[in-house]
Amino acid sequence: MQIKKELEERIYEMEKVAELFSVEPFDMYLLGGSACILGEYSYRATRDFDFIDLNYCATLSKVFVHLRDFDMLEYESTLISPKYKERAIKLEQFQYLNINVLSIEDIIVSKIIRLQEKDLQDIDILMRRADIKLIYEIIDEVMDRKDLFDSKRKRFIENLKLFRERYNV
Repeated sequence: MQIKKELEERIYEMEKVAELFSVEPFDMYLLGGSACILGEYSYRATRDFDFIDLNYCATLSKVFVHLRDFDMLEYESTLISPKYKERAIKLEQFQYLNINVLSIEDIIVSKIIRLQEKDLQDIDILMRRADIKLIYEIIDEVMDRKDLFDSKRKRFIENLKLFRERYNV
C-alpha cells in the first residue's frame, strides 16, 4: 500500500501544478505496473508511470515532470485496442485531472508484446480476475488496427502463440 500512496502523491503533485499554472484539465490513460497498483489489480513494486500519448502539447512537460519517472507511449507502437477508453476506469480520488487506468484485459493484451518474466508474473495475477471472452475481443481489435507499426504487429503475433499456450486462451 505504501507504493500506491507514493504513486498517488505524485499524481496529486501533478494536479496541483496543473491548477497553479491554469492548465486546462486533460485525460490520462495509465497502463503497466502503475495502473495495476492504482487500479488495485496487483501490487508488484513499481515507481514509474506508463501512459498513452494523446498528442499532448509540449507545455505539459512542466506538469508531467512531477511524475518523475514516466514513459509516454505512442498509440501506433502500443498494443492496445482502439476501444481502450471505453473500458478504462476513472480514478475518482483525482479531482482536477481525468486520471484513468486501462481495464485488466487491456493491460494483459498490452503485455503480450514483451512477455518478459515480470510481464508473465503480472499476467499470471491479472488472469485470475480477467474476462477471457473480453481478452479474445481485444486481441481481435488490436489485430484489426491499420495504424499499428508493422514490427509491433509481427512481434505481437509471434508472442500471441506463446500467450495462448501458457494461458489456454
